[in-house]
Amino acid sequence: MNYTFPGLPENLKLNDTAPSWLNKADNAWELTAAALVGLQSVPGLVILYGGMVKKKWAVNSAFMALYAFAAVLVCWVLWAHHLSFGSYMTPIMGHPNVALGVYVLGREKETYVPKADYVFYQFAFAAITVILLAGSLLGRMNFYAWMWFVPLWLTFSYTIGAYTIWGRGFLLSSKIIDFSGGYVIHLSSGVAGFTAAYWDRWGLGIGHSHDRQHFPPNNIIHMLGGAGFLWLGWTGFNGGSPMSAGTIAPLAIVNTHICTATSLLVWLSLDMLVYKKSSVIGAVQGMITGLVCITPGAGVVEPWAAAFMGVMSGSVPWYTMMVLHRRSAFFQQVDDTLGVFHTHAVAGLLGGLLSGILAKPKLLRMFYINGDKYGPGLIYGILEGPLRNSLRQMVYQVLGAAFIAVWNVVVTSLICILISRIVKLRMNEEDLMIGDDAAHGEEAYALWGDGERHPPLLRIHMTPKFRPFCKRR
Repeated sequence: MNYTFPGLPENLKLNDTAPSWLNKADNAWELTAAALVGLQSVPGLVILYGGMVKKKWAVNSAFMALYAFAAVLVCWVLWAHHLSFGSYMTPIMGHPNVALGVYVLGREKETYVPKADYVFYQFAFAAITVILLAGSLLGRMNFYAWMWFVPLWLTFSYTIGAYTIWGRGFLLSSKIIDFSGGYVIHLSSGVAGFTAAYWDRWGLGIGHSHDRQHFPPNNIIHMLGGAGFLWLGWTGFNGGSPMSAGTIAPLAIVNTHICTATSLLVWLSLDMLVYKKSSVIGAVQGMITGLVCITPGAGVVEPWAAAFMGVMSGSVPWYTMMVLHRRSAFFQQVDDTLGVFHTHAVAGLLGGLLSGILAKPKLLRMFYINGDKYGPGLIYGILEGPLRNSLRQMVYQVLGAAFIAVWNVVVTSLICILISRIVKLRMNEEDLMIGDDAAHGEEAYALWGDGERHPPLLRIHMTPKFRPFCKRR
C-alpha cells in the first residue's frame, strides 16, 4: 500500500508512511507483545518440555512443541483465524477465509493497529494453547498421531472457543469476562489434554508402568530456563490483550507478576509444610498456576485482588494435584504426564470465577467497549450494587466454563477416535521402552565418543537378537 502527497512525484513509493488511523506506539507494542507470546512457545516450552521429562523423551517432547508451532501458523493463516474471528456464519464458527493478502495491512476493527498485528498475535495464542495441551501427552503419543491431532484440534476445538467468547458466537451476548484466555486458552487446553490422556488409557495405552511411577526431569536447569521464558513472556500474553499501549496494559502486566510471584511462594510454602522439602518442580507448577489464574482478569482487577488470586492459585491447584489426584481412583487411571489438568484447567476455571467476583466496574468500562454491560464483580455488587448484575455475571462465567469444558471433552474424544482409525495413537511397547532413538533416531545428549550412540540404542534393537539389551530406561 503506497501513499501519495502533494508536491511529490506520483511514482515515488513511501513504504514507511503510516495511514492516519495508525498509532505507531500501539503498533510497536503489539508487535513486541506478539513476539513475547511466541517466545513462550519457541523456545520457552520447547526448553521446558525438553528438560522436564525423562532423558529418553527430551527430543520427542521438545519436537512436539516445535512442530505444533509451525503447523498452527500455516493452519491459522489459511483458515483458522477467520473461523475464530471472521464474519458470522454459524453460532459457533465464523466464515472461513484466508488471512493472507493485501487487506491485512488494513485497520483491525476498533483498534489503531494493522490487521496483520492482530492475526499474528492471535496465532501466538492459538499455538501456545496446542503446545500446552501437549503436556498431557509427552512420552506417550505416537508423533505421527500428533501430526494429525494438531490441525484437527485447532480447527474444531480452539476456533470454536475463540469465536464463541471473543468473536461473534452465541456466547457474545453473555458478556463473559475473559481478558486474555483463561477459558479460551487454559481451560480448553487443560480439559482437552486430560481428555486425550483419558483416551491414552484406552487407545494410546497407559504408558510404561515404571514411567508412570518414576518420571523425573532430566535437566532441572533447562526446565527453569524454559519456565523463565514462560513467566517473562506472559508480559506480552496479558499486556498485549488491550491492543494498545494505554493504561490497561501496564496494569495487566503488574497484576500478572504479582499473582505469579504470590502463587509460587504459596505453592512452595505448602510443599515445605507438608513434605518438608522446597521442591523446584513445585515452584514451577506454582508459577504456572499463578500465570494461568490471573489471565482472565489481568486488566480488570486491582493489584490487591491479583495478590488474592495468587494465594488461591497457589493453594487450590496444589490441593487438587498433590492431594485429590493421589486419592482419586479416576485421576490415577488417567496418565496426564505433566498434570496439565491441574495447572491449566483448574487454575483457568478458578481465574475465570474469581474474575467474576473481583472485576472492578471502572476497569471493565475502560477495557471493554460495552463495559457497562459487564459485571460488576460480585464483591463490588455487594458493596456498591447492583447485586443483580453481579449475580448475572457469575452465571455467565459458569456458562462459559461449562461450554468450553463440554465442547472440548466431546470434540477431543471424537478427534482421538478418528485418528486411531488412521494411525496408531500409541507407540508400540519397544518404542516406549527406548524413547527418542526409536521415535526419531536421535538422542538429546551424546554420552560417549563424537556424538555416537551406544549400540543397544541403534535401530538394531528391532531384531530379536538385541531386544534383551534394549530393556533399559
